[in-house]
Amino acid sequence: MSDSECAFEFAFSPGKIVCERGAVAGIGDELARRGLGRALVVCGSTVGSTPEVVDPVRNGVGDRLVGVFAETTPEKYLGRAVEGARLADEEHVDALVALGGGSSLDVAKVIAALRSHEESPEEVAAAAIESGDLSVSANGTPTPVFAVPTTLAGADLSTVAGVTLAMGPDDEPIGSSIGDARLMPTALFYDIDLFATTPESVLTASAMNGFDKGLEALYTRNATPITDGTAMRGLRLLRSSLPALGAGDGGQNGENLAQAVTGTVLVQYGVSTPGQFKLSLVHAFGHGFTRNYDVHQGRVHAVVAPHVLRYLFDSVDARRELLAEALGVQVEGQTDDELAEGIVDAVVDVRDGLGLPSRLRELGEVRREEFSVVADTIANDNLMTTVPPGLDPTKEEILAVLNAAW
Repeated sequence: MSDSECAFEFAFSPGKIVCERGAVAGIGDELARRGLGRALVVCGSTVGSTPEVVDPVRNGVGDRLVGVFAETTPEKYLGRAVEGARLADEEHVDALVALGGGSSLDVAKVIAALRSHEESPEEVAAAAIESGDLSVSANGTPTPVFAVPTTLAGADLSTVAGVTLAMGPDDEPIGSSIGDARLMPTALFYDIDLFATTPESVLTASAMNGFDKGLEALYTRNATPITDGTAMRGLRLLRSSLPALGAGDGGQNGENLAQAVTGTVLVQYGVSTPGQFKLSLVHAFGHGFTRNYDVHQGRVHAVVAPHVLRYLFDSVDARRELLAEALGVQVEGQTDDELAEGIVDAVVDVRDGLGLPSRLRELGEVRREEFSVVADTIANDNLMTTVPPGLDPTKEEILAVLNAAW
């Protein structure tokens, strides 16, 4: 091991993690252990009206449940979080249970942040929209969030939440995010039975997003030996389990799904650390499209990841031996170019196994003539600061990747 590999910082404080079938049955006990007596479930309308998803959570929370706020949407409007915060205040809620995908968890975190201020949620929201910034109160405490994920996006062990700084669809949308160490979920319940209820198209698209987190945790300039270990183990599990999820023959059940969930927990471990964020180039490309079009980030990743990786390997080493080892690609006796192609082929195998698109032209509203705008968004994304040392993508290079992916 070189001196550079011995020099690193790692500060990460995840909530309690429970990963097993029937995990949500223990939510009430965990609330009691922490002295939290009144919990509000936060989810989307589909989840909230699907008994096989919401009922186990209701039962797990038990007599501490004060209601279900089934109003979250993918747009994550600040106004919707204000409604949730108002309900939480009225019901004297002291814990939020975020159930579903990343949107529900983000909205729950925003509700928690709004309630950390002395001012009313409406006043905090108005100030945030005017200033373009939302934060947790320096002197307040956000409401504890208990996360119950049902997708494989790997955005659960995170201190960050996306939010649209608008009260609703009639207002000008301003995409933003809020980040604070105090927004890390207090406890996370990965219940395999609930993942099995998620529609295949939703699960597979989210899985690509989670899978890419493992890739990026290895090649980011902020990599550490600790996250190397969790990412490599997670990628091994995902490499073997994800392709079956899109097979349509029961791949979402049994041991295969359990491995996919475990792998997703591992690849995101330590990714969300203030000042040492470990998402990188693939996610920057994803943001280029999700901030300009109404497209699912996982589907964008499915298309661009192989092309981004080829560009990456043409420019820098990007720790390709570690990536190859994690993905089951032969390392011994291989040239750098052979390692690079083996890694890209493994990523394509996962993408194709999930049944996801392979070309940007397949993503509906995406237009090639608008690539210049997309490239500007990518070039200015803050994740460009985490790319490997020696890489400095130009707009022309970004456009070349986009055109190759078209």
